[in-house]
Amino acid sequence: MAKRNGKEDWIGEAIKRPGAFTAKAKRAGMTTSAYAAKVLKKGSKASPRTKRQASLAKTLRKVRKG
Repeated sequence: MAKRNGKEDWIGEAIKRPGAFTAKAKRAGMTTSAYAAKVLKKGSKASPRTKRQASLAKTLRKVRKG
């Protein structure tokens, strides 16, 4: 895992396509949080990549609050 300032940079490695999920949410006319909730809802037809992006967005939201 890459290190930044002596700490592990897991966030930098987790984000493979910066801005892609936000762009998807904007195309859908939703906020990132609302779109993530929709994508992660049971029965969603979203692709596995989009579901992983939604999960990461939800995790990063928690990290930011902390």
